[in-house]
Amino acid sequence: MLTDVWPFVEEQRHHGRDVVLARLVGRDGPGSRPLGATMAVTRNGSWRGSLSGGCVEGIVLRAATDVLEGREPHLMTVVVGDDLMPWEEAPACGGELQVLLTPAPGGRAYDAITQALHANEPLAVRVGLTAPFGWDTAPEASRLTAPGGFVEQLPTRPRLLLVGATDLAAELAALAGPLRFEVVVIDPRQAFVDSGALPAGTRTVLGWPDRWLAENPPRPDDAVVVLTHDPRIDDRGIRAALAGGAGYVAALGSRATHAQRMRRLGHLPGIGRLCGPAGLDLGGQSPAETALSILAEVVAARHGRAGGPLRTGDLPIRPPRGPVRVPSQN
Repeated sequence: MLTDVWPFVEEQRHHGRDVVLARLVGRDGPGSRPLGATMAVTRNGSWRGSLSGGCVEGIVLRAATDVLEGREPHLMTVVVGDDLMPWEEAPACGGELQVLLTPAPGGRAYDAITQALHANEPLAVRVGLTAPFGWDTAPEASRLTAPGGFVEQLPTRPRLLLVGATDLAAELAALAGPLRFEVVVIDPRQAFVDSGALPAGTRTVLGWPDRWLAENPPRPDDAVVVLTHDPRIDDRGIRAALAGGAGYVAALGSRATHAQRMRRLGHLPGIGRLCGPAGLDLGGQSPAETALSILAEVVAARHGRAGGPLRTGDLPIRPPRGPVRVPSQN
């Protein structure tokens, strides 16, 4: 997706380097990546992103390099397994992929995409599928109605709202960045907020969590995790989170601590939504392992999964992402 590679595009543009985008705009069979999957390639061989998880990237890299060296932008058909020897078995996700190779947009389109991603605002992006392969943007995909194009609705980032500026909050914030969460850490304790433990760029709020959550109601794609082990702080955060619309609400602590918590708060409306102890059972002990456990449960909850081993499940490994891209009709 454009969101996966755009930081790389920005970095390369900052250094004056040309970037070609290879985008998956059509497919006649199953695949590991959704339509809209994108690779960004530069002349010096640097690249980011993927279209298939590894099956066709070598072919696409060569084609993108050709465009960087002067070949016209074009829509190409890539057959999975085309670069294999006759006796080598092709991947199960075979078929034909339609890949659009064009320079990364400049001008207004570049500015609009960059602004939307930095401000966490929705934006739809259209690229034509025939020459001159022009780019257009609008707040919503429904406003990009020109035929013969591919439209992707860039999603806004969900928020990870952490109550407590602890060492675990720092680990959660570090891991949540690549998952595209906007992290907010809320703590009424000045010494914790000023500790310097949180990664650079993490938004911190000095204040009581119930007040901040009341003024900034959680959305269904947001997650709230309370971390302080101090009931005076945690209970306020839990009450406010359950009263709002957060899709995931969890509290750190042992089973005994959670049992005490439930004795205090068991009467609250929506208490059945509270996940405690927070996280999946990975057996880890360090703050980083605990953070991984919690974020794994957050991701599973967002996709309606229980978080068990893939080998024992029967649901699709990669379900459809939902309406985040809309191919235009010819």
